[in-house]
Amino acid sequence: MGVSIGAVELNSVAAGVVAGDVMLKAANVELVVAQPTCPGKFIVIVAGDTSSVETAVAAGKSEGRDKVVDTLMIPSVDKEVIPAIMRTSAPEQRESVGVIETFSLASAVLAADYAVKSAAIDLIEVRLGRGLGGKAFVVVTGKVSDVATATEYARAQLAKDGMVLNITVVPSLHPDLYQALL
Repeated sequence: MGVSIGAVELNSVAAGVVAGDVMLKAANVELVVAQPTCPGKFIVIVAGDTSSVETAVAAGKSEGRDKVVDTLMIPSVDKEVIPAIMRTSAPEQRESVGVIETFSLASAVLAADYAVKSAAIDLIEVRLGRGLGGKAFVVVTGKVSDVATATEYARAQLAKDGMVLNITVVPSLHPDLYQALL
């Protein structure tokens, strides 16, 4: 079984720091990201075995109480998701590029996992809300049909929570713009 990840997104930087500390002390997990985002939000993402991540997320959610915006638990995250969150992935440009824009940071991580598990695409980035007014987005690349499948699958999976803002597929993105996305 693969690595699990979990996240707690809060609407307070101070509460986020405390919740992150509690999460890391509650279970044997590895910190993936702990950062402030716009507008005054904070996200903590941890990785580890499923039980430990569940324990950490529950502790962070409990500590954050009414400051919690969203939480996330992915029991077996795709291996491309964590590098895309950390902006260490740099796949070669393929035929097309897709962008999935969400209202919450946790939803973007979930959208990335749904997308990469549904079609033969590569994740370029999962951008978590810096300079985005609290929104987040995922950028993927691959064949046009695969990018369309991946983005539509992510939209369908996130539709029940109303967290998808916009999705677009560009069949042949200009190489200069592709480089700017990296």
